[in-house]
Amino acid sequence: MASNNYDGNSISVLEGLDPVRKRPGMYIGSVGTKGLNHLIYEIVDNSVDEHLAGYCSEIKVTLEKDGSATIVDNGRGIPVDLNEQTGRPAVEVVFTTLHAGGKFGDGNYKISGGLHGVGSSVVNALSLWLEVDVKRDGKIYNQRYEQGKISYDLKQVGTCRKNDTGTTVRFFPDGEIFEKIYFKADAIKSRLHETAYLNPELTIVFENKRVGEEETVTFHEADGIKAFISDMNKDKEKVTDIIYFKKESDGIEVEVAFQYINEFTENISGFCNNIYTQEGGTHITGFKSVLTSTINQYARELGILKEKDNNFTGADVRNGLVAVVAVKHPDPRFEGQTKTKLDNPDAEKVTKNITGEQLTLFFDKNLETLKNVISCAEKSAKIRKAEERTKTNLLTKSKFSIDSNGKLSNCESRKPEECEIFIVEGDSAGGSAKSARNRRTQAIMPIRGKILNVEKATMDKVLANAEIKTMINAFGCGFSEGYGNDFDIDKLRFNKIIIMTDADVDGAHIDTLLLTFFYRFMPELITHGHVYLATPPLYKVVPKKGEGEYLYDDKALEKYRKNHKGFTLQRYKGLGEMDADQLWDTTLNPETRILKQVEIEDAKMASDITSMLMGSEVAPRREFIYTHATDAELDI
Repeated sequence: MASNNYDGNSISVLEGLDPVRKRPGMYIGSVGTKGLNHLIYEIVDNSVDEHLAGYCSEIKVTLEKDGSATIVDNGRGIPVDLNEQTGRPAVEVVFTTLHAGGKFGDGNYKISGGLHGVGSSVVNALSLWLEVDVKRDGKIYNQRYEQGKISYDLKQVGTCRKNDTGTTVRFFPDGEIFEKIYFKADAIKSRLHETAYLNPELTIVFENKRVGEEETVTFHEADGIKAFISDMNKDKEKVTDIIYFKKESDGIEVEVAFQYINEFTENISGFCNNIYTQEGGTHITGFKSVLTSTINQYARELGILKEKDNNFTGADVRNGLVAVVAVKHPDPRFEGQTKTKLDNPDAEKVTKNITGEQLTLFFDKNLETLKNVISCAEKSAKIRKAEERTKTNLLTKSKFSIDSNGKLSNCESRKPEECEIFIVEGDSAGGSAKSARNRRTQAIMPIRGKILNVEKATMDKVLANAEIKTMINAFGCGFSEGYGNDFDIDKLRFNKIIIMTDADVDGAHIDTLLLTFFYRFMPELITHGHVYLATPPLYKVVPKKGEGEYLYDDKALEKYRKNHKGFTLQRYKGLGEMDADQLWDTTLNPETRILKQVEIEDAKMASDITSMLMGSEVAPRREFIYTHATDAELDI
């Protein structure tokens, strides 16, 4: 347990708060929905740090009716006494000074997440208003801030039992900063559930008080990341049981759970100090390398790999693998302010050493499980060798020889940062789009028929699919996941890849198939923010007087009916019904169109959504697309 000497002088101040409002993206990644939700995560992560220090057992997150959010924990409560460095109450310093917190000194937090320890002040800086209540030493204190500035000094507002401690933070994001003030409840619930998996002794309660969305959910996962793996694989055919170990070395704790399933994909989720490292990092590198070397070593010892045989590749060994690798590091370093990739060399070394040791201990006692894993690698290697020729033939074609099948109408520019490619449903709509587009920067690729569902397709079928081959060649960045793994995001020829399909069930199905392909075989396109969904209108309404307008869903039409009498209504059954001018105005023009950026916000949501999109149940797929199509944001 960390030191209990947690008072005002435990707070260290490194610099002022001014830069946050000027450059919010540097601190929270974006000013869209993802950045908005990040505000909640920052406060929650501070509460989780209290749990890791041994002082917090429950956190509650509430989405209030007025659009604000409240986070309550039963930790020690942020110190309220004066900080010697500033002469101000410590809680005030925490919320008004960048890089001020209890995580920078020694003793208070051995392990911490949060956004480089600056979360509270960043949330305050980006809020229209924020209030904090602290229960500490039998007293209740309160302070309010507006746009990061102190509204009134810290004051005592009540009393409580001496052992009743904790912190309550309520805030309303600033509309001058964010594009839209509406927290995405599903993403927040998924993130909180993920945090519960990583902290089996912590209880997290989520309550939504927004009208029409009322619900309360409690997350407590006593089996930790083993339950995480079990839930991700609940509908999968298992090849092995869950393999689990946890150990500390050189002050770094490594916890791993993994299982093999009967699929041709891998799913490795990495965490450091409870933060999902979406782009992996040194801990994942260490895990992957030692898993590959260990399986190869056993395969040779058992005589499965002969002297003349090449080793299994890493992709061979990882096909069918679902894993969670969680490390706790006293001094984590990340690439990027929002912590998507761990950068500590010692994390790789320790993860590699512990994993290698624990795998040896396990496989020495579980020979049948070992043979099953090696069998998976053998199967993958055979498929790889049979399919490498197919892939080589595809990827050795020039990325500019992509018009031979007549599908792609390329753009004139060769500057990726200004180029877009629209993947359009149907030749009719593709023809209209080709006429409507900005030829200098916008490429059009019509899709004929349905895209292959890659869930259970072998690699040769994936690479033989005409639409997929055209996309791979058009994008120019290679092919990720699986055998060659020669994907290079720096070679991507288009800054935006925009899926443009009809606003109906068939269009939604094509959306899901394309998203499935991208997530499984080109996930970097999503993690780097290059994939978008276009939002074509469903209706055009023209009143008796005045100009017509486009409506994008049934709710908008219902609202229009209430406010207008006597108008003509045109329903678009497909993109092909629009002429070039209409298509430009509604879907292609960067000044007026609506785009939805596709994001993967956390590991379990990504796994659940992908399984749902690719599974045999059609209804959940349709529901997902229709639900999330309403989350669109203007791309201006």
